[in-house]
Amino acid sequence: MTDIRKDDRLKGKVAIVTGAGSRAEGIGNGRATAVILARHGAKVTLVDTVAQWAEETRRLIEADSGVCQIVEGDVSDPAACHNIVARTVEAWGRLDILVNNVGLAGPRGNAIEVDVEAWDQAMRVNVTSMMLMAKAAIPEMLKNGGGSIINLSSVAGLQGGHPSLLYPTSKGAIVALTRAMASHHGRDGIRVNCIAPGTVYTPMVASRGMTPELRKARRERTLLGTEGTGWDIGYGALYLASEESRWVTGITLPIDGGATAGARSSPVPPSEPDKG
Repeated sequence: MTDIRKDDRLKGKVAIVTGAGSRAEGIGNGRATAVILARHGAKVTLVDTVAQWAEETRRLIEADSGVCQIVEGDVSDPAACHNIVARTVEAWGRLDILVNNVGLAGPRGNAIEVDVEAWDQAMRVNVTSMMLMAKAAIPEMLKNGGGSIINLSSVAGLQGGHPSLLYPTSKGAIVALTRAMASHHGRDGIRVNCIAPGTVYTPMVASRGMTPELRKARRERTLLGTEGTGWDIGYGALYLASEESRWVTGITLPIDGGATAGARSSPVPPSEPDKG
């Protein structure tokens, strides 16, 4: 799937997308979201821990006449978060949209097995970073009368059954963080929502050695029988960033091919005629 639609629904808006790059080739959630926001009129700050990882995202945006800049930074560091916001406002005078996309798989293992120090670091990257970016961004949004914050979680945060404890715990915490933040800042005109991607095929997923058999199994778990892409997540973010969702806050939007709705129904043969 390629993104070919374009309009000006975000014209005049300024966005920050964290994790906007990728260590590998392909379209991840952050890259797709940044490209789509820019394609629909927003000026976008592309954030990653290594600037080079966001260069392809910048190339895609500028090839389509979009406007962006790369700011290198570790969003688990408060000073880096304030610098990201300051650089954005310095470039374009305002901030309207924050997409908290950074996340990692974290340490493996259940409560008995998991490494505690690795747990603390992963929780800081997956959850605390979103608070830190919001802490830096919200004062600038207030100057404009409001804004939109979009946090990336996962369907793993809505369901059990994950082989590790850290990943679903951190993703579930993002859901709770979103609701609490929405209640705190709604009257300030700041909407806070969450996207929970399902079996999306991204460079990060591919880097884990995804076999054709496993990809097929992932597709079969969805009601649509198909695999998601970063573009699907990006369009969800576009909706939540735009005025089309002006009356939407505090929600978690699963974009998962229907996987969280339930298991696919099996064909049922017609009942035998009533012989009574």
